[in-house]
Amino acid sequence: MAEKLNGHGISLALVIDKPILELLKIDSDTPLDIKTDGESLIVSPRRPQLTDAAFENALHKVNEEFGDVLQSLAK
Repeated sequence: MAEKLNGHGISLALVIDKPILELLKIDSDTPLDIKTDGESLIVSPRRPQLTDAAFENALHKVNEEFGDVLQSLAK
């Protein structure tokens, strides 16, 4: 897909088609990370990071439910 930049005040804007926005679950309120590798522009939706507490909670739930099975597999 080839797109052109559009003038937006003293800046330029890239219009992203609705099907792509829907595929990536991006809307006007989604924070975006913008990076470059020196040749390309990389735009990614910023997703919440898994915190240590959330990881520990998930690990605890897995251990409660599957701890016995996991220990028997480790032997």
